[in-house]
Amino acid sequence: MWEILSAYWPHILGFASLGLTVLAASHAAMTKDEVRAAIGWVGVIVLSPIIGPLIYAVAGINRMRRASIVSQRKARAGSDAAAEPFGVTDDEIAAGFGRRFSALRALGDRVARCGLRSGNAIRTLPTGDEAYAAMSEAIRAARRSIILESYIFDRDPLGLRIADALIAAARRGVAVRVLIDAVGARYSVPSIVGYLQRGGVPVDVFNGNIIMGLRLPYANLRTHRKLLIIDGRTAFAGGMNIRQGFAAEFAGEAAGHDTHFRIEGPVVEDLFAIAAEDWRFASGEELAGDGWAAEARGAVQGETVLMRAVASGPDSSLETNHKLLIGAFSVARRTIRIMSPYFLPDRELISALVTAARRGVAIDIVVPDVNNLVLIDRAMRAQFDQVLKDGCRVWRATGSFDHSKLLAIDGTWAYVGSSNLDARSLRLNFEVDLEVLDQGFARAVEARIDAAIARARPVTLAALRAEPFPLRLLDRMLWLCSPYL
Repeated sequence: MWEILSAYWPHILGFASLGLTVLAASHAAMTKDEVRAAIGWVGVIVLSPIIGPLIYAVAGINRMRRASIVSQRKARAGSDAAAEPFGVTDDEIAAGFGRRFSALRALGDRVARCGLRSGNAIRTLPTGDEAYAAMSEAIRAARRSIILESYIFDRDPLGLRIADALIAAARRGVAVRVLIDAVGARYSVPSIVGYLQRGGVPVDVFNGNIIMGLRLPYANLRTHRKLLIIDGRTAFAGGMNIRQGFAAEFAGEAAGHDTHFRIEGPVVEDLFAIAAEDWRFASGEELAGDGWAAEARGAVQGETVLMRAVASGPDSSLETNHKLLIGAFSVARRTIRIMSPYFLPDRELISALVTAARRGVAIDIVVPDVNNLVLIDRAMRAQFDQVLKDGCRVWRATGSFDHSKLLAIDGTWAYVGSSNLDARSLRLNFEVDLEVLDQGFARAVEARIDAAIARARPVTLAALRAEPFPLRLLDRMLWLCSPYL
């Protein structure tokens, strides 16, 4: 056998290379929905024998097929959504907000798995100190169940504080589950995973293993969701990972900014279903029973809002956030305000934005002045001109890095959560956002964005074009890699 291999290894290698190339190129051609992506990947595969197919296996396969425990849920998107508990009719939306938002609701019903629900309450937690304190208090008050899902859960003083609260809850008989992304779990060494396991908390990592590595061929797919659901009745969601760098208690004046939300009402049932689906995918365990899904059937007291939980990711929910945002931009009449740490939208979203600007909509886009990811920041600079030249305004918010993901339209509709406006969030990551149809909440989001604009400096075309050519060329080269940064 060895003699045959040593004599014919070039032929064997050639046939293996050809087989891998044909297989990978065929997969790319059959599964990529955009012709530019298909052409690009086929080119990489054909022009780089063996290496090209391997790169495609790691970074190019961006749709994950997985069993969904929410597929049988009654509160499905579609024509029956208004008939479900706490559903809302088109006429009610049209009467309260205008027919255009009724049309936007119809789009959401068709692309999202959850319906728009009434009877919810949402409270903004504008700093890490407030958010982590509220989350810790809720964990300490839990009586039946806790499920926590996070992209990053650092083993730092803050992370250990929350981990200790989870361990204490488990020891007093609360059912606790913790899910951390396989990439995010590596942000601190040693990982918090072992600490939680030794404390008796069932914990798993999403799409990989701490020691052995990521799960091929889906190594490029991550859960970027940040969810905490207590007793099936109270949820926390938004942009905050669990890191001490976002708490002034630990980081002082250098603490980063972010925005998180405390949610009550029927939408918590949908948020739980999303987190439970991820847990079942990672661990194989289905979370069932009244202790977990204590459905929030009663409307909360006081003022309530219409809200939808929007799950998106490279499975059956592919590009849900992308489709909903394009629809939202199309119904805007006066203002679109966007705040995102990473602003690298694709051509379709840019077209939707500039089309709105040409219709006379005032569009403000706020990004950090100093970014925590330098490569992404430089790629963003290469794309600013595409929106500036058509009338959008771009602002660089000074001060500490702001990780908030906030969007508001016409002081009426808001979209908040974990999604950035970049290719990774829109196509590769599993994300969860909240669509909120309420003037009070939307105006509060606008006020938060306006406060950032007040301390921001404008980005101008003249300043961008005055940059030295080598830097502008570098920015464009990094921009070419932006789908995978």
